[in-house]
Amino acid sequence: MGLLDRFKKALKKTREAVTGSLFSVFRGSLDEDKIEEIEDALLSSDVGVKTTEALIEALRTAWKRRELKDAAEARPFLMKQLQQRLASVGSELRWAAEKPTVILVVGVNGSGKTTSIAKLTQHLHDQGKKVVLGAGDTFRAAAVEQLSIWSKRIGVEIVKQAQGADPAAVAYDAADAAVSRNADVLIIDTAGRLHTQENLMRELEKIRRVIGKRIPGAPHETLLVLDATTGQNALQQARLFHQSAPVSGIFLSKLDGTARGGVVLSIQDEMDLPVKFIGLGEQPTDIEPFDAASFVEALFS
Repeated sequence: MGLLDRFKKALKKTREAVTGSLFSVFRGSLDEDKIEEIEDALLSSDVGVKTTEALIEALRTAWKRRELKDAAEARPFLMKQLQQRLASVGSELRWAAEKPTVILVVGVNGSGKTTSIAKLTQHLHDQGKKVVLGAGDTFRAAAVEQLSIWSKRIGVEIVKQAQGADPAAVAYDAADAAVSRNADVLIIDTAGRLHTQENLMRELEKIRRVIGKRIPGAPHETLLVLDATTGQNALQQARLFHQSAPVSGIFLSKLDGTARGGVVLSIQDEMDLPVKFIGLGEQPTDIEPFDAASFVEALFS
């Protein structure tokens, strides 16, 4: 199955939500009433207010310039606009000048963080990268256990301590191990935090400082795992996390199980934060680096 087909399959529910409201308006003449219909359809698909306003402004300008003759031409026009907006922030992983590249993974409880780490680990391992995991979620014994199971299945090393251990100490040990073992990538898990818990956010800042002492410039990426099924709530989570921990990218999980995939557009457009990976299923291989062209084409196909 090709990349576009995988995106189409994962975005089935979102596409039905979008096309159900949008495709009916891509007919007939293009006028102010039709543009307002398109605006309403975009808003109802979790595209977000700011993104929708920008798209509609561009559409209205093109219509007034007589660059668009009818409503059918609005569809490819909007697709091109979306692809350009999504591609503008860049979705490639940031690689350190000298290995290891350190990826800190954050997110709230229930977002699919542990599974997303497993998918990212599998993805990098399949590329021939030597990956070390740091089990920094020491509040939940199950989190360390789950990560240990995944590390065995995938065939990568893991650094862990007992439940209740200082997460910053685990992070430092993991950083030390990644350097001594000549790893390409270090992925560090953190406790699933509610973004309202200030003490836990301060702990996250401590983890970042400790890693940076052992590996200058680290973490090179801070990926926030967001549950796509939460729609616009995911955008609010991203805002609050970004205030405490400079997030560099998004791992959008559970995209295959929701009609709210339009939140991808809101996150990238309103926060200038790229979605770097998406989760497309339950298996470790169900991960794809985000591709703007494929996403938009699958959304409007």
